[in-house]
Amino acid sequence: MNGATSIPQATPDARTDRRRYGDGVISPYVRRLRDKVGHDLLLLPSTAVLPRDGAGRILLVRLIDSGNWATIGGAVEPGERPHDGAVREAEEEAGVTVELGAVLGVFGGPDYYVTYPNGDVTAYVATVFDASVAGGEPRPDGDETSEVGWFGVDELPFDQMGGLTRALFRDLGMPGP
Repeated sequence: MNGATSIPQATPDARTDRRRYGDGVISPYVRRLRDKVGHDLLLLPSTAVLPRDGAGRILLVRLIDSGNWATIGGAVEPGERPHDGAVREAEEEAGVTVELGAVLGVFGGPDYYVTYPNGDVTAYVATVFDASVAGGEPRPDGDETSEVGWFGVDELPFDQMGGLTRALFRDLGMPGP
């Protein structure tokens, strides 16, 4: 890894469309659903973004809620195109503007279930985009992410990733543990 950046403590949420919920950040749409179904399973469309630098390294973020390294990404909001959600997530989580490339895959299934620390269960169907950083300097947001880092494909920290992220790299055909 080269040049990881950390934030020592979380900063207040500057986004107006998302609110703190438990140990994380949640959109008003998902919050309304959670108010109705509690911790029960939600199926959500999502995006994952794999920004690469000139050396082919992938930009990852460390999640505050779990401490795991993960791809940039998150749920697609109602009325939002996956492309737009991917661009939004890159700006929110890593402070970068991305130029999206090809869709690398669309994945879901049992390995894409996540149980959050507060007990919420979510199954994701993830549209994965190749990308490059078009602007901004990678930095954690201090709300969802605590660190950013560039990793070569042979340096990916699989032992510090959650099951969904490991499944995503596996399904993309990248070497893993």
